Amino acid sequence: MPAAFELSKVTVTRPGKTLLDKVSWTVNEGERWVILGPNGAGKTTLMQVVGTTLHPTSGKVRVLGQKLGRVDVFELRTRIGHTSTTVADQIPPVESVRNVVLSAAHAVTGRWNEKYDEIDIRRAIQIMGELGISALATRTFGTLSEGEKKRVLIARALMTDPELLLLDEPAAGLDLGAREDLIASLEVLSVAEDAPVLVMVSHHVEEIPVGFTHVLMLRDGLVVAQGPIASTLTAEALGSTFGLRLELQNDAGRYTARRAAYGHRADRGGDTS
Repeated sequence: MPAAFELSKVTVTRPGKTLLDKVSWTVNEGERWVILGPNGAGKTTLMQVVGTTLHPTSGKVRVLGQKLGRVDVFELRTRIGHTSTTVADQIPPVESVRNVVLSAAHAVTGRWNEKYDEIDIRRAIQIMGELGISALATRTFGTLSEGEKKRVLIARALMTDPELLLLDEPAAGLDLGAREDLIASLEVLSVAEDAPVLVMVSHHVEEIPVGFTHVLMLRDGLVVAQGPIASTLTAEALGSTFGLRLELQNDAGRYTARRAAYGHRADRGGDTS
């Protein structure tokens, strides 16, 4: 199976700090990855390298068959979908959801004088249906909840049929209901035959959608563990990543984590009388 991207001993340094330290990582077509780690672990830096917006200080990077440093990154980026708060901030609040999604076909963030083919319109309608946001089509972007905005941004990122989709903390700031709606949309996307390779950053195992296949855990720019999620996402590896003793539960593919009980607290079963 061909690799979507390959990183070999990638290091990113800034004055006085190493953001990534000799990270080697290969993601193949058909895989769905989640990157876990605390604040400052290097997750966003890693996504910037994969998204070709940041060149490493040292190491080798190949994305979609192209070697970074020997390719026109502006052309390569057209094959990569990316959701972030930066894109959301650029979208006019009065733009309709339908046009927010549709305008991605011309790489603009608002509908102006562009002309769209019928195939573009059909694709926008199809993607909105698959992500469960068809009912929002005539709403303006500025009236949406945070959860609705996140799903619209994912639909927009899919509009250009990317080969690689990078989701940087898509559930950040969402309440429980909005988070679950988003995760349900990602679960549908993760099992779709024509879906791109998915890579999602998160702080929380509770946000991992069912259907994601692999996990990479980072701490202080170093890889703690990586591999198939079923065998790699363990309480021990997660505890090493976050610097805590943790208990990890898996219920039909959805994970929860909590701090492990200590000493007399565990013995007393929570009794504080």
